[in-house]
Amino acid sequence: MMYEFEGRTEKEAIDRAAEELGLEKDDFDVEILEAQRAGLFKKGFVKIRVHTNQQLAETMDAGEEENENAYSAEPLSKAIFGDPDAKNDFEQKLLDFIGELIERMGYRGKVSILFREEHKIGLKIDSEYSSILIGKKGKNLDALQLLVNIYAGRLGREDIRVILDSENYRIRREESLVRMAYTVADRVRENRGSILLEPMNPFDRRLIHTTLNDIADVETKSEGDGLYRQVRVYYRGTMR
Repeated sequence: MMYEFEGRTEKEAIDRAAEELGLEKDDFDVEILEAQRAGLFKKGFVKIRVHTNQQLAETMDAGEEENENAYSAEPLSKAIFGDPDAKNDFEQKLLDFIGELIERMGYRGKVSILFREEHKIGLKIDSEYSSILIGKKGKNLDALQLLVNIYAGRLGREDIRVILDSENYRIRREESLVRMAYTVADRVRENRGSILLEPMNPFDRRLIHTTLNDIADVETKSEGDGLYRQVRVYYRGTMR
């Protein structure tokens, strides 16, 4: 679903969106529609469009716990892989959109279907420039993924979440994060302290939360503002 909010600053508009929708800030993507910086004789003004998953919102309305630990990060390794060619007009438009986008960026590549699920579809970019398209810690890939999700919403498919991958980066990143999460948990249990992890996107943070959720004396929480918040892993000291 898409909603629009206004505020004097981007933070104020996002805070208002989170409060009115009853969502955590990590549970929606933000598109800046209009921004006016504050001056001597004028106030600042920001207008944003929020893109969120309707199914998630309905789950929260039903009374689910409103924090990142409440949502499981579905492993991409369990996705249903199949025919890489588009099966309908919607899928073809997604492939064409990403193909044209990376071409306008100056890079060649082929885009195909990676997997299909009920409310999720995966796209794969094969390119000799994959390292550039992925970017440092996947930030370029995240940006491209955000754009294709906005495009999917404009096609009337807000119910579909698009996952964009290249060179199996998402799966490799997923496996690396799970290993790191267990290593950090061991260190925290040994020193009875806490460790603040690197800034991560919402999916990566949820993966950390979910991975460590069943370890009795270790707890996790997100800290900071913005899309790339950080997860703190700390020793709780009491057994469940």
